[in-house]
Amino acid sequence: MILDLIKKRRSVFPVQYNDLPIERATIEKVLETANWAPTHKKTEPWRFKVLMGESKEKLGLFLSYKYLEEEARPKQMKAKKLIENPKRAAAVIAICMQRDPNESIPEWEEIAATAMAVQNMWLYCAELGIGCYWSSPGLIKYMDEFFEMKEGEKCLGFFYMGYYDEELPEGIRSPIADKVEWSH
Repeated sequence: MILDLIKKRRSVFPVQYNDLPIERATIEKVLETANWAPTHKKTEPWRFKVLMGESKEKLGLFLSYKYLEEEARPKQMKAKKLIENPKRAAAVIAICMQRDPNESIPEWEEIAATAMAVQNMWLYCAELGIGCYWSSPGLIKYMDEFFEMKEGEKCLGFFYMGYYDEELPEGIRSPIADKVEWSH
């Protein structure tokens, strides 16, 4: 049932991943789920850049160097984590949004559509037993120095993916009634 799958979805961080690879065909299916997200005026703004192998290490080095270069008082642990997280993941997918050149809808709607695409990916990963995590560090504003980006394209974060061994905790949410107002 879809509600059970939604409740099962968790953030699983790179430190929790084991060394099992994820097949390219599996990643392609995960990306196919993204392609079926709702999209106003069918702009389909989601774009993805998949990093595997050495390209993950290059991303980690870029993020770490950029952090050390830009931060007034850098923390060595954070710089190290920026290097290690991509290496721990079986794949890292840069989550990008391509702005409609005609600006036929507000930008927030294209960002929302991209977020819904990522939710589809996350739910499918939960079904497959693949851990994932959406990271959006401030450093994403520099990704046009790492990736070739098209005019109007921006990076919204990274989708880390990896298999994991541990049991995940149950989710906790406050009651929906606390967040809803009814009018008649």
